[in-house]
Amino acid sequence: MALLIETGLSDWISDTDIAGDIRRLLPDADVRTPDTLGNPADITMVAVVALNNDHPKRLPNLKLVQKLGAGVETIVSNPNLPAHVRIARLKPDAPAQGIAEWFVAYVLRHQRHMVFHEKAQSRAEWTPRAPLYSPNTVVGVLGLGHIGARSAKMLRAVGFQVKGWSRSAKQIEGVTCLHGDAALPEMLGQCDHVCAILPSTPQTIGLFDADMMGAMKPGSQLLNAGRGDLIDETALITALDHGIPGHAVLDVVSTEPLPSDSPLWTHPGVTITPHVSGWHLGEALTDVGENFRRLTTGKPLLHEVDRARGY
Repeated sequence: MALLIETGLSDWISDTDIAGDIRRLLPDADVRTPDTLGNPADITMVAVVALNNDHPKRLPNLKLVQKLGAGVETIVSNPNLPAHVRIARLKPDAPAQGIAEWFVAYVLRHQRHMVFHEKAQSRAEWTPRAPLYSPNTVVGVLGLGHIGARSAKMLRAVGFQVKGWSRSAKQIEGVTCLHGDAALPEMLGQCDHVCAILPSTPQTIGLFDADMMGAMKPGSQLLNAGRGDLIDETALITALDHGIPGHAVLDVVSTEPLPSDSPLWTHPGVTITPHVSGWHLGEALTDVGENFRRLTTGKPLLHEVDRARGY
């Protein structure tokens, strides 16, 4: 039984580095990369960012796909993945912390008028502008799982009024938690910033269409670090042109990398970051190694995905 590390990315942590970290955790484990693949029939577990269509064909004895992250929608929906192959995701602290910091950074960027002051400096203009008062600012967090709850708590600690929304009822100290479809549009109308960290499911794909964005507070800011398919990007451009919302900060988009001819690049109401909010894996590789050990010993997996539910 062997574990294959194959992220498929050239601009992130290398397969070799990840494999080295797991070997240090499990010195006796057979951990391979595409450069050291050997016999594909040996591979029983693959750790990926995205599952290639040819993985199930190349790896005839595959038993587990380990996502190096949280979102598993493209793995669950892969038509080539046999029904018996299990899927696991990660719930690491490091990317949750990073995504929460990303939300706080871009909310504060707006609150403190940082772009305004940077432009004033470029013109050598001393033009004071009062920052917005955080206790009077309402920040909504959509999705109150591991990452969303961490984000809501951090935003609350900064001093914002925080409202959270999820499909099922949740409780977070200091956060007004709402749930269910009916509660979302009303909440959006109360928020100065909306931070989305929702998974990709049939219920969330295209959720932010023209009507949903029309329910937002005029001039508010929409921040998305969850899944790019949450937002109808054509409708977003139109909504921004009308000032509802007033600005969008997108770490994820429907097609990544974002095509060079996308109007999102040049729209004055859009800020793009290239899917960097939850960069570090931190201690998560311990769970990858542990799942390989559990797979080989027949024990229950960590964070196994219910393929019927999609998460």
